[in-house]
Amino acid sequence: MFKRLLIFSVLIMIVNFSFAQKNEVENSVNKLTELMITPDSLALDKLILNNLSYGHSSGKIETKQQFMQSLLSGSSDFVDINLTDQTVTIQNKTALVRHTLNAKTNDKNVPGNVKLNILLIWSKEKAGWKLLGRQAVKVP
Repeated sequence: MFKRLLIFSVLIMIVNFSFAQKNEVENSVNKLTELMITPDSLALDKLILNNLSYGHSSGKIETKQQFMQSLLSGSSDFVDINLTDQTVTIQNKTALVRHTLNAKTNDKNVPGNVKLNILLIWSKEKAGWKLLGRQAVKVP
């Protein structure tokens, strides 16, 4: 009986840990989304790894510095972002997040709308989940 109780307790702890990890990743995604709408250089710097690879649906690839500069300068300006169909897969210290991004943009003061399928790659670091990679594909 004690052995069953111990196994059950361990399983509950594993489920709780997995759930907590997923929540942490989702919180990081939400923070990134907020920062894409209202950029803050210090907050972005804390959330993104230095070796970020940020892929746009156009094929353009940006570094961390380029991505941050495009947000901070307004050349990439998100007015509103809605994420749907999100899934989170965690393997050790890596999380893959997929979702559909629907956004109103105002890039270089030109209003627009985008619908993209996104893959985010997050790395678990001492200070929490940090963005390592992102790739977007246009939704037909």
